[in-house]
This record gives sequence, structure tokens and C-alpha cells, in this order.
Amino acid sequence: MKILIVADANIPFVESMYSTIADVRLVDGNSITSHTVRDADILLVRSVTWIGKDILEGSKVRFVGAVTSGYDHVDLKYLSSKGIQFAYAPGCNSNSVAEYIVAAILVLSKRLRLDLQRMTIGVVGVGNVGSKVVRKAAALGMRVLQNDPPLKRISGSPKLVSLDDLMEVDIVTLHVPLTHEGNDATHYLFDERRIAAMKPGSILINTSRGLVVKTEALRKALCTGHLRTAVLDVWEKEPEINVDVMSMAAIGTPHIAGYSVEGKTNGAVMIYESVCKRIHVGQNWSSEGKIPPPEVPKICVTSPSDGSTKLIHEIVRKCYDIESDDIRLREVFKLNPEERKSYFNKLRAEYPPRREFAATTIEIPQSKVDLARCLKDLGFSVIEE
Repeated sequence: MKILIVADANIPFVESMYSTIADVRLVDGNSITSHTVRDADILLVRSVTWIGKDILEGSKVRFVGAVTSGYDHVDLKYLSSKGIQFAYAPGCNSNSVAEYIVAAILVLSKRLRLDLQRMTIGVVGVGNVGSKVVRKAAALGMRVLQNDPPLKRISGSPKLVSLDDLMEVDIVTLHVPLTHEGNDATHYLFDERRIAAMKPGSILINTSRGLVVKTEALRKALCTGHLRTAVLDVWEKEPEINVDVMSMAAIGTPHIAGYSVEGKTNGAVMIYESVCKRIHVGQNWSSEGKIPPPEVPKICVTSPSDGSTKLIHEIVRKCYDIESDDIRLREVFKLNPEERKSYFNKLRAEYPPRREFAATTIEIPQSKVDLARCLKDLGFSVIEE
């Protein structure tokens, strides 16, 4: 008798991955209940499903896999108390989020007429995502300051500064997990006091977790002009969003920064490997030939531009138009509060395929050495001719 896997239907390739090794029951991730999982041996979820006693009590589930880079939607203490094994996919979508940051910064540069080479960005959290943001921001010519207290204690690196020393930067971008306890707790890390300490006229970007930023404090800072604007992919009460904050944000998106095809596939594959190990079967599934081709497989740079930020923005926008995600989310202004929640979830569940920069090849004259180097550092495949 095959084991039974209950899985969120929006996990990429989930049916084809497991169909030869288990019976697979696909369900809507927002509708998973204790009844849904009662007879399941394995439960596979995304971040939209809270996993704890309410879902698992009395079930047969012995393994939970989350195809996500974080696990703040999982009650690990409960799972441990019941002997339920847990696996997640740290770093699976880190490059996707870093590319989102690049796209956002370039939009800000164009709209607000920012000279990136004269600006400093502060990266809070230098793990899987933050470390990539550091490299890509440097590729754009920005000065980068880094903050990560746990990493500082381990490495002692002089490159890592205190959060107080980060407050004079032009842009702060957050890449921390959501934690509630200890000296490094990140819940409301950016509250009234911390936001007030930021440089007047600076910009806050949050792609980590909504609860890392206190919404009311952010709203007041935007209203008074203390902060120039914000870029928000995560929201304190998802799928409910604060429409006042959304109206003042330069870019608002429905928690999709990590939703590249590669990011979602990486997460699914990492959990597939964990499941195969758990049930002692060989891996017989590969993503080869299954990932959709990029919308823009090749870009030829022929303009006489000297490699300006404007040209880089045009190239990035052809591969990922972050403003289209912002426009779609702003449709919430036409909806009532309950409709907004459903719409937010719908945008996530039906998010169109987005390939990462590496899927696009840039053909560029050999004379444009600096531009080629920048595009390579941003992650594009570059051919110099």
C-alpha cells in the first residue's frame, strides 16, 4: 500500500514528482484543515498554511515538508513533541529575492532620479538572500553597509556593523527571519524608535516578513515625510494589507519576491529529496525539460550607451517588470476588505512564470567592459562579441 501525501496544489510539479512513489492528494493551501490531513502520512505546504496542533492533532502525519525558505508558519515545538519530522528549503529562492531588490532599486532610481553611485544601502541580515543583495548592490555602484549580529558573533568580520551604525544610509533593505525571542529577535525590529532613527528622506525595503516592520510606525513615517517612500513585498497581516501604507509605497507586491520559476522549483526539489530520504526510495524525477523558457531569451546591446543605470534598468525590466506586479496589487483599492484578502491570495496562486536573469543571454560589444562586468555580477549570462 502506497503512502499518502497531501500537498498544496500550487507546489510546482508536485503531482509528477511523487506519483510513482506515493498516492498524492492535491488541495488548496488556504483550505488545509485537520480533516484534510487526517489520513495523510506526509504533508507538503507553502507559507500560506499555518501548521500546528489545530491541523495535525489526531492525524497520521509523520513528516511535514515546507517548500519555503523560512518556517515561521510552522509550530516546530508541537511537531517535535509529536515526533513529526520537518524539512524546509533554506535559500531556495534567495536569488529570486535579490533580483527583486535589483529591479526595485532601478525603478526607484528612475522615478526619484537617484544617482546610485552616490548612494549607500544598508543590508540588514546577510544570510542566503542578504549576501546576494550585497553583491548585486555593489555591482550597481552603490556603497554597501552590512548588519547581522549572529554572523558578527561567529565571524567577527569588521564588515558587519551595528544596526545603529546603519541608520544614516539612503536605503535600508531587510533580509532577516521572523523571530520572537532572544537578543536578536526581529519581531517589530523596525518599530517607532528604529524608524525614527533612520536618515530623514531615506527609503525602507521589506521582503523578509511583514511582522519585522511595525505597520503603524511605517505609516506615520511615510505620512510625515520622515521616510521618502517604501518598497513592500510583505505585510503585517497578510493576506490583509494596509491600504494607506500601500498608497504611499513606491512599490507594493503580494509576497512574490521569491516567486521566480527557479526559486519555486528549487524549493520543491529540496523537499522532494528530503521525502525520498525519509521513505527510503531513490529519486527518479528531474526538472530537466520541464521549466518554461524565458520570455526574453536574448538581448542584444547595440546602443552607444556607456553602460548607464538607465540601460541596465531597461535590460532588467525586459526580464522582470516589477512595476506590473505593483500595478496588479493596486487593484485592491477598488475592492472591499474581504475581497482584498482573496485577491491577494489569487495573485500569489496565479503568479505568472518569471525566469531569473541567468536565463537571459546578453550579447554585448567587447568594448563595453564595465557594462559586461555589471550584468555578469547581476546574474545575466553575458556573451562579449
